[in-house]
Amino acid sequence: MADVEKKDTVIIGAGPGGYVAAIRASELGQKVTLVEKSDTLGGVCLNVGCVPSKALIQAGHRLEQAKDGSTYGISTDNATIDFKKTQEWKQKKVVDRMTSGVKMLMKKHHVDVVNGEAVFLSDTQLRVIPTGEKQFMSVDTGATYEYNNIIIASGSHPIEIPGFKFEGRVVDSTGGLNLPEIPKEFVVIGGGYVGTELAGAYASLGAHVTIIEGTKSILAGFDKDLVSVVLKKLKKKGVDVITNAMAKGSKQDDNGVEVTYAVDGKESTVKADYCMVTVGRKPNTDNLGLEYTKVKLNDHGQIEVDNQGRTASEHIWAIGDCVPGPALAHKAFAEAKTAAGAIAGKKTANDWVGVPAVCFSDPEITTVGYSKSQATDKGIKVKTAQFPFAGNARAVSLDAPDGFVRFVYTDDDNKNIVGAQAVGPEVSTMAGELSIIVNDGLNVEDVALTIHPHPTLNEPIQETADIALGFPTHI
Repeated sequence: MADVEKKDTVIIGAGPGGYVAAIRASELGQKVTLVEKSDTLGGVCLNVGCVPSKALIQAGHRLEQAKDGSTYGISTDNATIDFKKTQEWKQKKVVDRMTSGVKMLMKKHHVDVVNGEAVFLSDTQLRVIPTGEKQFMSVDTGATYEYNNIIIASGSHPIEIPGFKFEGRVVDSTGGLNLPEIPKEFVVIGGGYVGTELAGAYASLGAHVTIIEGTKSILAGFDKDLVSVVLKKLKKKGVDVITNAMAKGSKQDDNGVEVTYAVDGKESTVKADYCMVTVGRKPNTDNLGLEYTKVKLNDHGQIEVDNQGRTASEHIWAIGDCVPGPALAHKAFAEAKTAAGAIAGKKTANDWVGVPAVCFSDPEITTVGYSKSQATDKGIKVKTAQFPFAGNARAVSLDAPDGFVRFVYTDDDNKNIVGAQAVGPEVSTMAGELSIIVNDGLNVEDVALTIHPHPTLNEPIQETADIALGFPTHI
């Protein structure tokens, strides 16, 4: 076995949490070694997740607009799509560009990138085995590191359910993003944000989509009235949404797949070209050798950490999908900066009020902080105010008047905003402002006095604050 190499800060995983941690740690004077088992950087998000999915969503929107511009008096003939070229554009112009950018950033910050799989030997030592054929060449292949500190950013992977092994025409979200053709019939099992986003994308691209969801509604984490706006648009696209349905099994051949599901005990089948399963993700903590450390896991296999990301082992930290909280890239970004800062002796902490969430459905949804019911459950007495996009000139000019912006604010003289929700055209672009409002503890008067440019889609933020004050303008 090779000699033990001394390392300063080691990071496991080059996804959104890992590579940002590497950058911040380097900026704070640490010598960083980044271990990644894939041959590309950027993790699930940049390679096979949030970034390429948005590319397909955008392609779907462009195709819909090309097919029908009659609302604007525009006529087009026989708009078609070459899906092979679409996939090439997604990979080469979007994914490859972003991942190569991360590679450049690692060089800029003098981060030592090691391709391999990491396994803990103890609380202070790590074994890194090269991926690929090399790992079978010799027992001496690989390296042993002794580190001052280590950040685990190992991410997560899709959950596979009984009867739906990921092979052939049954795919996970990664396979769903890389289909060789646009399916005529497409079944999506799981109506969470990933399933709903890709269902909408493929419906826009021309597929007939069926969503099979086990609970009473798709997008179960969002308020019902937000989801209803998305459901209206999905139905307009011809998407069938089957709720309270239990996926039972699948049969496939070279031409397609047959999916069996049950509602109230009654079984039905639906045939499709492909079936995509998006029922959640599981943290990548099983094969790290954590049993040889003091690190503790919760019942969900997530690593228990404090508000700086420190585990039960003094020099081991963890961030991103492998720790509790929403599995969101921007949460991992924040946790990465906190952990790297804490290692450097900074008084950093993950002390946000709420992490903004965005669903790139059609139309989009964004939320941050408490909903009315969540605030009530916490014993906070609140009121709500909302403004419809139907009263917004920019939304109307985009022929996208559906949806609204809502504030949840305290029912007292302060009127502090403790939550915000929005559904409508491009509301992902207002998520940052809404996050500032909630996390900085602004009240409705603060927002009402902030001038928003006209005509823009962000004006409803100010309009909603006006309503909360009792002085509505455009409603």
